[in-house]
Amino acid sequence: MSLAPFFDFMTRGGPALWVIAALSVLTMALFLWRVIELAHTGAWRKPQTKVWLDQWSKGEAPPAGHGQTPLDRVTLSAMRALLTPDFAPETAERETTRIAKAELAALRRGLRPLELIAAIAPLVGLLGTVLGMIGAFQALQESGSGADPSVLAGGIWEALLTTAAGMAVAIPATALASWIEGLAEREQAAMEDAATRVYTTAAARPALRHAAE
Repeated sequence: MSLAPFFDFMTRGGPALWVIAALSVLTMALFLWRVIELAHTGAWRKPQTKVWLDQWSKGEAPPAGHGQTPLDRVTLSAMRALLTPDFAPETAERETTRIAKAELAALRRGLRPLELIAAIAPLVGLLGTVLGMIGAFQALQESGSGADPSVLAGGIWEALLTTAAGMAVAIPATALASWIEGLAEREQAAMEDAATRVYTTAAARPALRHAAE
């Protein structure tokens, strides 16, 4: 299969189109990377937090292991921090917050590059269009009174390629960034709720700590 049509198309768009093509490849790479990373962290696995919270309220010790989801890991860290003899409640809360921040940072990893791509791709496309329009009108000026309108139309068409390409890259990048942020916000709300239940249960039943031990 010949790549000549592809290179001809890219040449028509100028350097801006090559930049946008590189951004599109980067966006796809970020998407695949984030999907693999989220699957690895267990973002789509079913959490066991509800079962553990019910056991915790009955005075049972937290289960062994590290948890399969970010929510599970934060819940276990809250329970174990409260059961650590050297930790005051305030220290346990800070330790839980530290673990939660680390889990949320892992969920939001790659968000900034996607937001940057979504912001600059349309601008690069617009820059390419402006430069292409300048070239088209320069050609029109040089042709004088015998200018062929089809030449101008062809130049404008080629210039607008970069704007369309920039939008085509920015839209999925924006959607992907929004999806990651939404996932992180849902996990954050669930983490806050679970941690609050762990601490309020322990506060309501002071003997819980000793019973769990």
